[in-house]
Amino acid sequence: MVADAHNDLLMAVVARPPARWASFFRERWLPQLRAGGVDLQVLPVFIDERFRPEGALRETLRMIECAHAVAEGNADEVRLCLDGQQIDAALAEGKIALVLALESMPGLDANVELLPTVHRLGVRVASMAHWGRTPLADGSGEDATASRLTAAGVEAVAEMERLGILLDISHLGATGVEHVLELASRPLIATHSSARALRDHHRNLTDDQIRGVAASGGVVCVNFLPGFLSADPSGYTVARLADHIEHIASVAGIDHVGLGPDFVHEVYADLTPPCCEDPAANAGFDVMATLPGLAGPSGLPSSPPNSSPAATPNPTSARSSATTSTTS
Repeated sequence: MVADAHNDLLMAVVARPPARWASFFRERWLPQLRAGGVDLQVLPVFIDERFRPEGALRETLRMIECAHAVAEGNADEVRLCLDGQQIDAALAEGKIALVLALESMPGLDANVELLPTVHRLGVRVASMAHWGRTPLADGSGEDATASRLTAAGVEAVAEMERLGILLDISHLGATGVEHVLELASRPLIATHSSARALRDHHRNLTDDQIRGVAASGGVVCVNFLPGFLSADPSGYTVARLADHIEHIASVAGIDHVGLGPDFVHEVYADLTPPCCEDPAANAGFDVMATLPGLAGPSGLPSSPPNSSPAATPNPTSARSSATTSTTS
């Protein structure tokens, strides 16, 4: 089973007229997912800066509606799943299981009472921060503050566990991750984070954090963005990606490593006119860079050059750990 824990494709789909949502997904993204052998696709709802703060909730609802329209308009190929039983049924029917996620939740902010609302709408994964500060927590870009979760953030952890929404620690600040590990009684997930031991970037997880996620019963899903894998562009290779997968597997165990490709190249190319600035310039590297042969989902079967099948890590052996956590 191949589970992709983070692909921002909804951003590209929702930019089309609503009448085109389902057909655009079928034409542009479905062939890529099939070519990549993707069995389960997590669909994050990410709200661009231009919608914040006033339009964040409205855009959140638009993107959730977009995901439902995609599923309903492609019911022969995909299914929006609310629990593990539905995921198993979709896979048994040869369909791609879709799972809705919220990235940073700017539309909710400190209104934890809205978590049951988005849960009713199908959301099963959520994170509390992106690069900066939110009413719930600080993102990893604010690590210098050494901030724990806010009171609303602590309340959100408890409410998410009550509802069965899987807490995503990707983007959360280091001290916030420690705080979550203290509070959590259910499995956690990092939907798109790599190993800090191999690339010292605040978006990656330390070995202790990786062990903490594994101890919760959760999964760390490796980010494919080259800048998170290597500080040197010469290391922008599939082999380097395999190094991160192997490292996390060696620290946490193979059942606790998954894939979180974060395929943003096509999304940004689709949405960003040449006249505009890079929307993620503060990343400190070129977010438009891609690994050779891994610019999108269709490249997922790739393996490092000159590697035999026996020597190549098997990223799919993470199986459905993440989805089991999401829906149990």
